Amino acid sequence: MDALCIHILIFLPLIAAVVVWSLPEERVDEARQEPRPPPPQAYRVALWVGWVVLAASAWLWLRAGADGLVGEARLSWIAVGEQSAAGAALGSGLQISYHVGVDAISAPLVLLTGLLVPLSVWCSRVYIRHRAREYYAWMLLLTTGMLGVFVARDVLLFYVFFEFTLVPLYFIIGIWGGPQRRYAANKFFLYTFAGSVITFAGILYLAVRAAQITSSSVVDFDLVRLSTLVLSREFGLSAEEQSLLFIAFFCGFAIKVPFFPLHTWLPLAHTEAPTAGSVLLAGVLLKLGTYGFLRFSLPMVPEGSLAWAQAMGWLAIAGILYGALACWVQRDFKKLVAYSSVSHLGFCMLGMFSMLPLGLSGSVLYMVNHGINTGALFLVVGMLYERYHTRDIDQIGGLARQMPVLSFFLVLFVLASVGLPGLNGFVSEFTVLLAAYNSHVLGPWFGAVGATGVILGAIYLLYMTGQVLFGPLKEPPHTPDLSTGLMRDLTPREIGILAPLAVLTVVLGVAPRLITDTLDPALRTQILARVSEADWRQAEGPQDGDGAGPAVNPRSAATRNLAADAGTLRSRLDPSSSAFGGLLRLTIETEAARAP
Repeated sequence: MDALCIHILIFLPLIAAVVVWSLPEERVDEARQEPRPPPPQAYRVALWVGWVVLAASAWLWLRAGADGLVGEARLSWIAVGEQSAAGAALGSGLQISYHVGVDAISAPLVLLTGLLVPLSVWCSRVYIRHRAREYYAWMLLLTTGMLGVFVARDVLLFYVFFEFTLVPLYFIIGIWGGPQRRYAANKFFLYTFAGSVITFAGILYLAVRAAQITSSSVVDFDLVRLSTLVLSREFGLSAEEQSLLFIAFFCGFAIKVPFFPLHTWLPLAHTEAPTAGSVLLAGVLLKLGTYGFLRFSLPMVPEGSLAWAQAMGWLAIAGILYGALACWVQRDFKKLVAYSSVSHLGFCMLGMFSMLPLGLSGSVLYMVNHGINTGALFLVVGMLYERYHTRDIDQIGGLARQMPVLSFFLVLFVLASVGLPGLNGFVSEFTVLLAAYNSHVLGPWFGAVGATGVILGAIYLLYMTGQVLFGPLKEPPHTPDLSTGLMRDLTPREIGILAPLAVLTVVLGVAPRLITDTLDPALRTQILARVSEADWRQAEGPQDGDGAGPAVNPRSAATRNLAADAGTLRSRLDPSSSAFGGLLRLTIETEAARAP
């Protein structure tokens, strides 16, 4: 059943895209001016596929545990050349497998994708009137690519899905986007593709090096096997090699995040994309970059990651502050939300490179919460644009009395984005900042300066909310007078789209352990164990003068003792009785990783 669900996630949207493309094109008669034209067949197919994908994603999330893969399946996909090491030359064979599975790290992101896909299709019901067959086919292909990234357990299969997502989104932006859609689509494609080529070179280097070390004629791209070999003593990657490989991974993943200063393609892509494109771009596509750092950079090149951790921390801080300040000067509602993503994902990267359990857990939680909150904000912006045909904040005002339901959802998602306690944004933001403050790799200044981004974010988002919802009534000159009641509030369909996201902002705010209980052990065994080993190896002093053995760095010894003390204290506190118990537990472990 588990393996079947994974195959559904990958192949059902792919098959449905072919079916949708084979349907006859339905033309909309604009002269009839129907307020609600019948939905095209392509829309119905895509929506039903989206709901099935959501059900399969939810099943896998419920089944995912901390101790291994769920639904693992492996099938030889490409096997060419010499497949035996005996007498065969190095590189004469190639092994690429269809190896898939879901673990506790990827399961929340799979579920997030499964939720946003049907909501994005549902919201497209009124936005897409022309070439609907092509549009929904590209949406389904994009679904296959996004989910394939999160379930792939073969490095080259991961890369294929990672690159494949560029093509559907390129056409979604380029055909159904705004006035500058072609320029935005070209910039998006060229930026992300150029960085990915360098990442591909790093992947090839690792795979060929592994074949050399094992004296194998077959270049194997299996993720588990490669991750194990990379850190073995026989592999022997030097610190310089790890640093160069980290840079290679950085080029592809940082552009996709997008990480400051490689973010310049994002605001235009968001502004020109249709609403559903913006929702999936912010909610899922950007997470492919952060997920890549989590799966490749940290576990495969831990010493390189540690060497660049402070630089990554400073870039994260710069992105947090730059994105927040850029939001201050935006008058376009959609561009403001786009720049806020630059700031928010800076928090995500800051937590990741704190190299602490608290930071990594908060980073993954931030990915999920950002996808929910920012995706919801783009949906609200799209609903406003449908009514006003403008995104200029200065032309809209006083909506709270005329559109109370829309105003409620907008206020809720804004408060979640600024980190109001009790909503989902607070937990992830607080854990990330606490981890940065206590990290021996970063330090208190990173946490303190990063906290100013929270203040700046609250200022620009709350100011925007006050401008749009309160104050004197304002509307663009070409829209009907709000006082006549012609400007309708949210329809039942629109409420149905926003309601699941609103529920999740509250549920994950009071019960983050729904994700972190299984996530924390998986992060320790798959990522932090490797990073800690590299960190302690760097902390060991040189051989002592008698050659009796290495002189232990006092910081390393104190760290291990503190970890043992914290383990004893943790067992006495029993934080499981509280909704925020997981946060307390991770806070204690943060202290365990600090050096006195």
